[in-house]
Amino acid sequence: MRKLAVLALLALAACGADGAPERPGVEPGITISGTLEVGVSGS
Repeated sequence: MRKLAVLALLALAACGADGAPERPGVEPGITISGTLEVGVSGS
């Protein structure tokens, strides 16, 4: 009986605490990234 209880606890622990895993998604929207450099050069 004790082995069955330990097996049941291990099976429940393997499921995860927060439910089924979810695939990470990308939030909709527009993202703009880049660099800008401003300077003066002379000779």
